[in-house]
Amino acid sequence: MEKLSKETEKLMNERFGQDTIIALATVEEGIPSVRSVNAYYENGAFYVITYGLSNKMRQISKNPTVGISGDWFTAHGKGENLGYFGKPENAEIAQMLRKAFAAWIDNGHNNFEDENTCILRICLTDGVLFSHGTRYDIDFQS
Repeated sequence: MEKLSKETEKLMNERFGQDTIIALATVEEGIPSVRSVNAYYENGAFYVITYGLSNKMRQISKNPTVGISGDWFTAHGKGENLGYFGKPENAEIAQMLRKAFAAWIDNGHNNFEDENTCILRICLTDGVLFSHGTRYDIDFQS
């Protein structure tokens, strides 16, 4: 397994450095749950706007190990609730997410007045990326 190289980071940014749909898997009491989420990739992590009281966030609070799958990519990671979207500490990533999700972020689906509207960061640990017939086994923690 290779560490994240400039080449694989470039491929990740090209493929996932904008609004993208990924499958996010969590586990509770040995039973997996998978759902599709809008995500944005940057610096070895995916970011998702979600509701802090949702099943996925409850499951992640009990077991932060998650699986994801996207366009010719699968990975494992650790989910972390960064807290309220509008808190000052999240201003920089919130601005990046507003830009990445501009097509839908203000369509009424999100309630940014609700402090349970939060940012989920999925810090990747390892993954497999396929590009033009080449397989890249990536260690994101190196």
